[in-house]
Amino acid sequence: MMRTVSIPVNLPSERFLPLMGQCAEIFNAHVDWALANGTYNKNKAHRDLYADLRLKYPGVPSALLQTVRDNAMEAVKATKFKRTPRKKPTSGLRYDKRTMTLRGCQLTLSCVGKREQVVLSIPDYFKDVFENWDFKGATLTYSKHKKQFWVRLIFEAETPQLQQSEEAQGIDRGLYHLASTSDGQFFSGSKIRATQRRYLHNRKTLQQKGTRSAKRRLKAMSGKEKRFMKDVNHCVSKQLANQPQFSIFVLEDLSGIRTQRRGKKLNKWLSSWTFYQLELFLAYKSERLGKQVKFVDARYTSQKCSVCKHIARTNRTKSRFHCRNCGHKAHADVNAAINIRDNYILSAAASQSVEQAAVNQPYVSGTACA
Repeated sequence: MMRTVSIPVNLPSERFLPLMGQCAEIFNAHVDWALANGTYNKNKAHRDLYADLRLKYPGVPSALLQTVRDNAMEAVKATKFKRTPRKKPTSGLRYDKRTMTLRGCQLTLSCVGKREQVVLSIPDYFKDVFENWDFKGATLTYSKHKKQFWVRLIFEAETPQLQQSEEAQGIDRGLYHLASTSDGQFFSGSKIRATQRRYLHNRKTLQQKGTRSAKRRLKAMSGKEKRFMKDVNHCVSKQLANQPQFSIFVLEDLSGIRTQRRGKKLNKWLSSWTFYQLELFLAYKSERLGKQVKFVDARYTSQKCSVCKHIARTNRTKSRFHCRNCGHKAHADVNAAINIRDNYILSAAASQSVEQAAVNQPYVSGTACA
């Protein structure tokens, strides 16, 4: 189980900004070599580029140059030669245990020349992580907007054992309700949409003005909507994960939902819908509590009756669900959440029966031995 702790640090920009710029050039040089040679092998990259880059950038520590090389090769491998990864002069710089040491609250970082020492101001919320978790590495980033360096420290601890209870809760994510659960809980999205509309209106108005004061205001507003949604998703995921009666949370697999054309208005809503961020937050908060997040197919969960399992498009009208087969009535999002939970239970039972059959009758599908 990994955890990242972000802490602002006061570092001399005259030392670290040139270092970040040189490391970005080293990263891009490795990427160009990988694309030209059709390989992301780290040993071959080291053999072909290390000596020349050491001569070209003598101030960059050797261990840091090798860290940048590994980062570049991993980026090319992740993209599978379909894109060209690039770093800007102020892009984040990855450190490992060779280039960074952490002793209590004192942090030392490799730089051009001698190492830089800084004392971290650790919030009380993160003291348990600093004292009991294992330090693995960090990433140094720079915010051009605030002219502030940040260090993202990575810690690791053993993943807690999964809870014995297998009580599952279905969660339906939507535009009108951020989340609806199979036991009837709602997390409304009306305030979220109102806030997003306000930010959109303010941005349009300021962009149309185009004055210097309007541009300053746009710069001050940048990122506010993202920070607002991040806070909302943190609160909702924490409330969901801390439910003691549930150990499994079941979500729809919504990958690829933004690739379909649904009209200008709906596409705009989908582009600002942070369903994946909520999924990530719920996953890591659940993992720390020994719980799990599972996924099921999203098809027909909104059209299927949770009682008789009849599927029809006419069953749902906006937020109202009325089954044409058995007459069952419910809120459409709660009905979908129940279907999500039931789909997981059925799939889990089916996979368990298949595994049991394979154990009890291992030669059913094979030929009989003579």
